[in-house]
Amino acid sequence: MSRKAPEIDPKSAEMISVDGFVFLTKSKELRTVEGKAVNLRSQSAEVLSVLAARPGEIVSKDALMQAVWPDTFVTDDSLTQCIADIRRALGDDAHVIVETVPKRGYRLNADPSDAADPNAAAGTERAKTRSSRRGFILAAIVLVAAAIGAYYGAEIWRAAPVRSTDMPRIAVLPFDDMSAGGDRGYLGDAVAEGIITELSRSKTYAVIARNSSFKYRDQPVDTRQIGDELGVDYLLEGSQQKIGDRLKVTAQLLNAHDGSHLWANTYNREIGDLFVVQEEIIRTLADRVGRRIERPLPQSGAAQVSALRYHLMGIAEIRKDNSAAGSELLRQFSLKAIEADPNAQFGYIGLAWSYRFDAVFGWHEQEHDRDEALKRAAEYADKAILLAPDDAEAHHVRARIHTEAGEIEQALARFDQAIALNPSNSNILVGSTDPLLYVGRIDEAIDRIEQAKGVDPFHPDWFHWQMGWALWEKYDCEAALTAMRKMSRILSGAYRMLAGIHACLGNEREAKEALAVFLQNSPGESISKERREWEKIWTAPGSLERWIGHMRIAGLPE
Repeated sequence: MSRKAPEIDPKSAEMISVDGFVFLTKSKELRTVEGKAVNLRSQSAEVLSVLAARPGEIVSKDALMQAVWPDTFVTDDSLTQCIADIRRALGDDAHVIVETVPKRGYRLNADPSDAADPNAAAGTERAKTRSSRRGFILAAIVLVAAAIGAYYGAEIWRAAPVRSTDMPRIAVLPFDDMSAGGDRGYLGDAVAEGIITELSRSKTYAVIARNSSFKYRDQPVDTRQIGDELGVDYLLEGSQQKIGDRLKVTAQLLNAHDGSHLWANTYNREIGDLFVVQEEIIRTLADRVGRRIERPLPQSGAAQVSALRYHLMGIAEIRKDNSAAGSELLRQFSLKAIEADPNAQFGYIGLAWSYRFDAVFGWHEQEHDRDEALKRAAEYADKAILLAPDDAEAHHVRARIHTEAGEIEQALARFDQAIALNPSNSNILVGSTDPLLYVGRIDEAIDRIEQAKGVDPFHPDWFHWQMGWALWEKYDCEAALTAMRKMSRILSGAYRMLAGIHACLGNEREAKEALAVFLQNSPGESISKERREWEKIWTAPGSLERWIGHMRIAGLPE
């Protein structure tokens, strides 16, 4: 839906003079006063166009977001990148031309009355006059910024996540585990994770991803602070306790704006009723602040819950140690899950992931080659889907296997199914950009990454890595480098992408240094190997050859 705010309707000026530059409002082109075009990404030009429509006035972040991304779920990262891009093009290192007004928005310090022929010599003289004023403005802004910084503190620049819909937004916090002895950790985060998945699937709420809501584990709950940081209306918190074959679950719903309690309940059930308890909590939440959910109660039983337990234990191992040893532990726990309940999907999903990891990373090559590993992974994923066609994770792993096998159209279709089943799973959203980028659907990939950031404000570093790849595909390597540098720690595998971006920018020394780091953990990589693995998958016109060229610049052996 279009939500163009009245405050950003463009004025009639066809040119805006901006400190030695002119911006042509109709064509959204930035030029020097001598008429030379200045390169600006399309979204950055859109942001500048909105600011130029109200020169000298404050335009809120929300208004900018609604104007440039009206139907897309994005975070303030997108706007921040565009503002940085505009400032870089204008040489505005001091943030004088595009001024940040803390907690209010941005202001373009430009004069529409100065608009003139960009080739006119008078433009140069005007630029000099404005430059003489710039020193005074800069000094004033520095003083003001210092005062503002002292008052508001470091968090002043952080904006709440942007809403993509009018649905209420909810975060499900990790449930405290009150079990004792060997029962502690029996089901880990099963209750909270199940509620996140089912709430998201119901389309009753916009649900924050697990990655972000679980950040608050073992922290005192400051409802309003968490609400502000995650941009949500409601918080669900609770606890779970296993005592023998009994399960006790407590849950309470909080208003994130004022901390008030809206609902609370305690459930004392048999352990096999876990999935029924989840469903009852979800239905109550929907009745209280959403829309009533009408569907049959799920099947539940002790064997199924036991299978889930083993599955979660295996997933915890691979998250802790993404290695051949971790994959082997995942496989062993998955076999135990199948033994506990051969009619539950959980063990088959775990085996599919395990063999997919073997194929991608070359683990257990003495037992099976890449094709054989992918074949086994596909068989287990298909079994999981047959048993649980509504399980998003089953479709997710199958989509990944399709991607690795070069079955791109099948991968895209399967990813769409997984996203429909769990829109709050940010990992599925970003994972789906692999096949999109392989076939050259770059803008769709960027939109999905931004959507994932919207539901996962504290998203993992690899999202920036994926954005770096997408922007490299878009030939915007400066922005790609900015995205990569947002990672708190450059992961080993990401150094190859970093090398390609530096090569794209002509930074040969930095490219060679980055690739050297990558090769420390992947010494067998070569031009011929990359071509062999990707030539049937990476079909976007010219992309693979461009990548190979950049790898040669970085020093990858033939």
